[in-house]
Amino acid sequence: MLTTTLSPDHRLSRVIRGNWQLAGGHGSVDRDAAVGDLMAFAEAGITTFDCADIYTGVEEIIGTFRQRLLAERGQAALDDIRVHTKFVPDLDKLAEIDRRSVEAAIDTSLKRLNAEQLDLVQFHWWDYAADGWLEAAGWLGELKQAGKIRNVGGTNFDTPHLTAMLDAGVPLVSMQVQYSLLDARPERSMVAVGAERSVQLLCYGTVAGGFLSDAWLGVPEPAEPLENRSLVKYKLIIDEAGGWEVFQALLRTLRSVADRHGSDIATVASRWVLDRPGVAAVIVGARNRSHLPANLAIADLVLDAADHAEIEAVRAKMLPAPGDVYTLERDREGRHGSIMRYTINSEDA
Repeated sequence: MLTTTLSPDHRLSRVIRGNWQLAGGHGSVDRDAAVGDLMAFAEAGITTFDCADIYTGVEEIIGTFRQRLLAERGQAALDDIRVHTKFVPDLDKLAEIDRRSVEAAIDTSLKRLNAEQLDLVQFHWWDYAADGWLEAAGWLGELKQAGKIRNVGGTNFDTPHLTAMLDAGVPLVSMQVQYSLLDARPERSMVAVGAERSVQLLCYGTVAGGFLSDAWLGVPEPAEPLENRSLVKYKLIIDEAGGWEVFQALLRTLRSVADRHGSDIATVASRWVLDRPGVAAVIVGARNRSHLPANLAIADLVLDAADHAEIEAVRAKMLPAPGDVYTLERDREGRHGSIMRYTINSEDA
């Protein structure tokens, strides 16, 4: 497995297992089986796991996994594990956020994860117009100094707000962003700022909720309603890129590249993102260990210059998604923002 560093004391696998599918909405979750699956990923070399305080029950599952790993394989095996979580206050609670509530949220994640220190806390703020986002980021920095957090990152901030936090002295090492062959908004300005200010990208959505896979090659455009919010979200990105015919042309190209390597469309799509400047790792969702071979294949695949040229030729025919990182999704009245859930902590209380 390929590895890299976010900071001198934070080495991670460049393929990160995303665990949002363990939060429900994708079927029932067997907690014991889920812990066993996490053990299998760690043994195979995928030692970094992404979660969030708003992924219901997931921090607790990973906490149980950490306990089992320590009991069965010892402290050295546990020391190799990195868990990336998030601090995502609900939209309707933003006005109430203060240092005490931020620390309380971090303490809750520490307890759930059975950890003395959080490896990476990724901060998200739903509404820039709501005062307090810069102060909250600063409080996370103070909690890093206090030893409760190893590193601080962001999630879905745009480039100006990333820059503002850095200018204010917030020690950000990473930004988690949506990045795929269909959505290259990070390239508009964030990649350059990240390179200048030593902020690396952790990328989700690399297979667009499963659309960038062989399962959709040659398939007619799906009719609404789609099966889940994830498909709705990424179908909107396909529309932004030029629509279904453009999308099918991209899939045909990816299939051609995959054929040369004995691979598949999803693996090529994720590897393309992993090869982009500024990208530290890709986050790939996995419901269970049946996805492990595909996740490992991302690190094994090597795309050559001819592969990249063929992909760039079809990308040139696509429309770029407008705006900076997460700008479309922040319009709560628009098509992208209207499908978001803004009060998950309150709903799960």
